[in-house]
Amino acid sequence: MDKKRCGWVGADSPVMLEYHDREWGVPIHDDVKHFEFLVLEGAQAGLSWSVVLNKREGYRRAFSEFDPNKVARYTEKRVQKLLLDTGIIRNRQKIEAAVRNARALLAIQEEFGSFDAYSWRFVGGQPKVNRWKIMKQVPATSAESDSFSKDLKQRGFSFVGPTVIYAHMQAVGMVNDHLVDCFRYREVAKLVSNPSKPDMRKLEMRSERASRAQE
Repeated sequence: MDKKRCGWVGADSPVMLEYHDREWGVPIHDDVKHFEFLVLEGAQAGLSWSVVLNKREGYRRAFSEFDPNKVARYTEKRVQKLLLDTGIIRNRQKIEAAVRNARALLAIQEEFGSFDAYSWRFVGGQPKVNRWKIMKQVPATSAESDSFSKDLKQRGFSFVGPTVIYAHMQAVGMVNDHLVDCFRYREVAKLVSNPSKPDMRKLEMRSERASRAQE
């Protein structure tokens, strides 16, 4: 008997099937993975997710295994080289945004200890588990993605509109948007978000101290 999946998954796309069945919605607490998804989601703008997934390994090679410390040091010469790389989407704005976002991510790490700790504050440190029955119920944005997006933009990120960030939240498990009859819904819902859940108040106090220091 075939497994029931979310309606957006194309049965004729092995890459999409693999992504849906193994990654989508699984809580992530690794800054390199967060950055990987931010790069790929920014690259997706105006394109289908399957196009980006098919170029994922090309991006991994081109963007130093998605190491934000290395990408943050990319020069104009490196950007020019990437514009000739057929393994990625050769769009200057998207490439430059990836470099800019890497630098902004490092600043967040400095302030919060990790990008992960910063990100999960927007959902209170635990995944938001929804109960959608049909695809048309799944939103494109949420109050949380609006706040997350606004804060990222204020910190110098680009290609991080509310829709892109909601997709990011779905991808990294901050939101479980598998349909309730999808075989992955219960599997993902059972996953523990973070056994060593950060103390949200301590993070807020650290952020407040950093803000006062900059005044």
